[in-house]
Amino acid sequence: MSKNEPKIYLLPNLMTAGNLFCGFAAILSILEGALQQKTGFPSSGFYHRAILFILGAFLFDLLDGRVARLGGFESPFGREFDSLADLISFGIAPALLVFQIVLAEFDRAGWMVAFVYLACGALRLARFNCVAAEDKGAASRSFEGFPIPAAAGLTASLTLMMLWLQEGDVRIGAWKYALPVLMLFLSFMMFSRVSYPSFKAVNWRMEHSMARFLVVIVVIVFTLMNWQWMPAVLFTGYLTYGLLKGRRKKDADAPEIELEPTQASSDPEENKEKESGVE
Repeated sequence: MSKNEPKIYLLPNLMTAGNLFCGFAAILSILEGALQQKTGFPSSGFYHRAILFILGAFLFDLLDGRVARLGGFESPFGREFDSLADLISFGIAPALLVFQIVLAEFDRAGWMVAFVYLACGALRLARFNCVAAEDKGAASRSFEGFPIPAAAGLTASLTLMMLWLQEGDVRIGAWKYALPVLMLFLSFMMFSRVSYPSFKAVNWRMEHSMARFLVVIVVIVFTLMNWQWMPAVLFTGYLTYGLLKGRRKKDADAPEIELEPTQASSDPEENKEKESGVE
């Protein structure tokens, strides 16, 4: 093997391939739903399937990094492969999903909103790779900007919740107009300087108390039982946590300005000159 040949580890890259497959399957489901919608047949089932594939890609994206770090299999190839898969699953697929459901009604403006989301996601991934290549420790501590997998998860889970509230109506009613605003806001957040926890320190070897372990189990079970809306709550909580944390940090870093009281001179003639403006 050549010295310049990149190292390709099997297990973590299989997880990344699963991420890529879910993104590809989501795009196919969206296209099939669009064809069904044009012919007048129900298409909500295809959009539901696309949303589940996007959420499945999110799970694969969580696993690939943990498998790589657990076995010491991190490599530049894996990082680049993961970014390419993320751009498909969390960039193109959510943009196409929201475009087909609501943005197509706005013609060129809809194209622009979808493209802005996709472009900000690509820039976010490129910036992350540059930071990770220069400082591996910085990438493991926290994310700078809202991660694109979380942005896609929030978009897909909120769309799923809206479809569930409307009992499968693909038009979602008036709530659908919140999706373009959400995508623009997430586009800004992905390329912002707001810090988000990466959870990369969480691995299979960590030890926790029994109470915390039970809380995690309850949250997982409750999410599976209420899969129509609970993922949207979790992703929204993650977004809000970063915003509130950044606000608290900004307030804590603000310098305190202390006003020193003016000391009057004991000389009455000098005080009279200061009051009259004469130095």
